[in-house]
Amino acid sequence: MIDAMGTKVMRLAFTYVKDEKISEDITQEVFLRCYKHIDQFRGDASIKTWIYTITANLCKDYLRSWSYRRLFTFERLDIESTSITSVLDYVLDTYEKRNLANAVLQLPIKYREVIILHYYEDYSVHEIKDILQLNEDTIRTRLRRAREKLKLHYSKERLD
Repeated sequence: MIDAMGTKVMRLAFTYVKDEKISEDITQEVFLRCYKHIDQFRGDASIKTWIYTITANLCKDYLRSWSYRRLFTFERLDIESTSITSVLDYVLDTYEKRNLANAVLQLPIKYREVIILHYYEDYSVHEIKDILQLNEDTIRTRLRRAREKLKLHYSKERLD
């Protein structure tokens, strides 16, 4: 499970907490809980959905915790680039990805989580509903509002 899901869980945790070290700690805690509570897995959804639900809940618990409110650090999200033919393409591609990643990380958490799960992790609205334990209409509304906020961010950037 760790080999198959470790990186994805850590990436999801990072989108919530915006700190690499803390996302590593949360990832470890996720897999510890999975190991301890595997007998409680009902099979209503896939194991991947169950793991993401645990991750989202642990991240939300951390964000509500005293330690988070006392100390908040931000480390930039490193995005791996794909093979690119020219240096100019590489620079433009890297800039665009970082700009988008930073814009997504600036969104309020309720919008950020649905964007990450839908566009980066390729989950359907129905699957996100299971992970976040929200209504499908709520997920659709949050996706729409998040896209609007991202469009507003890019329109402001073009004016600058």
